[in-house]
Amino acid sequence: MKKVALVTGAGQGIGKAIALRLVKDGFAVAYRRLQ
Repeated sequence: MKKVALVTGAGQGIGKAIALRLVKDGFAVAYRRLQ
């Protein structure tokens, strides 16, 4: 089963870092860039 994550606030900062790390760790990532 594929791991899936939803990250909000992934446009910059810690949200972006978390999203990138999850992708590196094999997750399918859906993200929302909020400003």
